[in-house]
Amino acid sequence: MPLQWVIVFWAWSGAVALAAIPTLRHATWANVAVSAGTFLLAVALIVQPFAQHGWTHTDALNLPFILVSAFVGLTTAVFSAATLDAEGFDHWRIRAYHAAYQIFMGAQTLALLADNLGVMWVAIEIATLATVSMVAVHRTPAAIEAAWKFFILCGVGIALALFGTIVLYLAAQPLLDETTGLSWTALMTVAARCDPATLNLAFAFLLLGYGTKVGLVPLHSWLPDAHAEGPVPISAVLSGLLLNAAMLAVLRSKAIVGANPAAIAAGPFLLAMGLATVLLASLALWRRRDARRFFAWSSIEHMGLAAFAFGLGGPVANLAGLLHLIGHSLVKSAIFFGVGRACQAKGSQKIADIGGLVATHPALGWGLALAIAAIGGLPPALLFVSEFRLLSAAAAEAPWLAVPLAIGMVTALAALITVLQGLCFGTPTPDAPGGSPRGWQEMAASTPLWIHMAVATGLALAMPAGLAAMLGAAARVIG
Repeated sequence: MPLQWVIVFWAWSGAVALAAIPTLRHATWANVAVSAGTFLLAVALIVQPFAQHGWTHTDALNLPFILVSAFVGLTTAVFSAATLDAEGFDHWRIRAYHAAYQIFMGAQTLALLADNLGVMWVAIEIATLATVSMVAVHRTPAAIEAAWKFFILCGVGIALALFGTIVLYLAAQPLLDETTGLSWTALMTVAARCDPATLNLAFAFLLLGYGTKVGLVPLHSWLPDAHAEGPVPISAVLSGLLLNAAMLAVLRSKAIVGANPAAIAAGPFLLAMGLATVLLASLALWRRRDARRFFAWSSIEHMGLAAFAFGLGGPVANLAGLLHLIGHSLVKSAIFFGVGRACQAKGSQKIADIGGLVATHPALGWGLALAIAAIGGLPPALLFVSEFRLLSAAAAEAPWLAVPLAIGMVTALAALITVLQGLCFGTPTPDAPGGSPRGWQEMAASTPLWIHMAVATGLALAMPAGLAAMLGAAARVIG
């Protein structure tokens, strides 16, 4: 069996095993073991030459995200092992949560690896259903409402994406046989000869459909609720992983449409949706009072920045967008580790109830402060590099758009710094009874945050030459 499929079925086999483990302690560490195996397989995959095996393939565009996905999956599993007992799960919810987690990880990996439009659509749908079940696992009225909103809005999105997939297949059907008509690789070879009007229609539906999963305006409202009501660790994989897989589908669609000179340019649509998303999210940040919802809106803003970068196109802007997605995955998941742990310690998700973490929980408070500064784009974070490149490209290619983009970025940064001040350096607030476990749990809850920050900062200061070359090649793939 090719290694691409081994990674997917390793996670799904783990899901079957975890569904049979009713004890929280055993299940959490078994989840860590399965996630560690996925990470090792991803490392083995990334050092191999690019290859295609049936419905899957590896290239410069998906390999970096596969490695990031496996890394975030492993650190989130470690964080879960340290904090999940605070969720109060019974043995059925323990089984459901861990099984759904590994189903999600397998589907996420398959979506990134897919060389087939249909397989990617199915994989993203499986990942969506798995996350819906994790969001709803508490079965409180708020959790059920959030899960239904997630399911309905993303269901509309995935239906639009399915229609776009069918239309794209019809555009290539006269030029490809039925066995290769859904292959991204095959579609790229014939895109220039496809009917441009059909390609235009396909891209419109694919952008709206997968854009819903990305969290782009106007179908973005599911994301804050899903982050706020699900178990604490789920916010990390929602922001750090699912959004990337959906964005990858948009980018591959953009590359196909861009290969046809008679088709409408895809860039202006991404520019418009990206800028609208940034501006709306930057203003919405000032009205959030729930910490997890606040940082969910920050994820929406950063997806808008990435979409804007890919809308500009070209090697410089595309590279900025890729760096932004990677940096966002690493830093935002670190933030949700810190914020989630702080919410458990204080017994509340309200920003007003969480204060002075540097004084009461030094490792957590300083790590969260550095992470919030990094997500705001302050140096020396990887997001500073990507945002600087993005603004430079926008100023050179579309200066009339660079001004509102910069205004949105500064507005969001000001909101982030305001919240950073309160959460980390404000007046200390008391912990909830039993909210401050010590020993290995406290260390294991903070360690993933610091590991993420170390990796993100290291990539900003000294990115490995091989990864830099791969991202440069990926920027050219997007077009």
